[in-house]
Amino acid sequence: MNKGRFTPAWVLLQPFKNTILFVALIFFGSSNAQELQDQNVQVFFDTTFFDGEPSSNPHQRMGAHQLEEYLHLLEGKRVGVVANQTSVIFHTEKQQQNKIKIDAQGNPVEIINAVEEVVIPKHTHLVDSLLSCGVKVKKVFAPEHGFRGKADAGEVVKDGIDKKTGLPIISLYGKNKKPSPAMLQNIDVVIFDIQDVGARFYTYISSLHYVMEACAENNIPLIVLDRPNPNGHYIDGPILEKEYKSFVGMHPIPVVHGMTIAEYAQLINGEKWLKNGVQAKLHLIKMPTYDRKSRYSLPIKPSPNLPNDQAISLYPSVCFFEGTNINAGRGTAQQFQVFGSPFLNPKKFTYTYTPQPNEGAAHPKHKATLCYGKQLMPKERLSLLNLEYLIDAYNHTADKKEFFNDFFTKLAGTKTLQQQIEQGYTTREIRKTWFQGLQEFEKTREKYLLY
Repeated sequence: MNKGRFTPAWVLLQPFKNTILFVALIFFGSSNAQELQDQNVQVFFDTTFFDGEPSSNPHQRMGAHQLEEYLHLLEGKRVGVVANQTSVIFHTEKQQQNKIKIDAQGNPVEIINAVEEVVIPKHTHLVDSLLSCGVKVKKVFAPEHGFRGKADAGEVVKDGIDKKTGLPIISLYGKNKKPSPAMLQNIDVVIFDIQDVGARFYTYISSLHYVMEACAENNIPLIVLDRPNPNGHYIDGPILEKEYKSFVGMHPIPVVHGMTIAEYAQLINGEKWLKNGVQAKLHLIKMPTYDRKSRYSLPIKPSPNLPNDQAISLYPSVCFFEGTNINAGRGTAQQFQVFGSPFLNPKKFTYTYTPQPNEGAAHPKHKATLCYGKQLMPKERLSLLNLEYLIDAYNHTADKKEFFNDFFTKLAGTKTLQQQIEQGYTTREIRKTWFQGLQEFEKTREKYLLY
């Protein structure tokens, strides 16, 4: 599909509700629009017709929603679930709608009544849904931030008991990041259902690695329920070098990998990245209508400091500040949407804020100290890493020797990026050094894509 061009398609029509039909007037012309208004319908244009103007898809059904695809795999089995606050099944309802067929010239040719299933905001947690279906859920395993998604980044998450169900909650973030054989005793199958955001240093894919490894070693099948990647429309950044492997970067991939969680599971398996080259027995539950170019607005915060679409879009770029003396918005209501420090030039960085403890940031960097920085307000989601934030801050900090810390190399997956910034490389010059690695990764990635 060429960017900006329409192709013959179906456009949804819903009952007209006191809304001016200006979109229809533009598209169909005044006479056709009047005909539609007389028929009491409203026109909505699905912007996925434009190959560069994506939008949220109200018809998107997650892997978890496809109960008919995996309930039979759980019959008579003792089940472990890897989940957090994002592991929900959204309800759907059938809505009476009209459809209008448009020809290649943009003229309406036919109107048909139809009933469509639409996803609505109400939801039920996956664990509750499974229990209500008679599934024998025995344990829940929780990643970073915990089962309810309230813990700070890096905070040790303790084992516990879920008050609602009475099920044991096993932490996979703290001293133990991999389910032990003892933890998997009396478990016949494991389900993994967690919303990812598509960045290498977002630790849910590291938890996926260890869950896959434990399941492979203990001959337990793993069912991965797929979810959209809100940053799945691009790949970018330096490839992680193996000597800098850590929990915030376990695999030789770029910072932004452009894969869903199920696709990523296939990548781990296929490239034999698990210990001793073992491979998990995977069963992947796909999304029936997913398109990685389409925008997907996350209805539930994937972690405490990613509160909205803007933060999620900026996260791969702004998270580099976690490895510097710059605050990345923790301790504010604009996490990963602002950055600042007491050490930046106040004449250059005129935006000010003072980090204070809040949910997900009990001890924010530069707590209770006035920070000079920048408020980031992109109108569109990013389609590449923005290094200008980082380079600009480095060039205008009070003491460049104090800017970077050891964590930066773990986030970057290489020492080279820090060295390039210190040596005055431009964004363009840095990006050129990523080109070959990204090309090679794209070829590898292609083998494991589901959509």
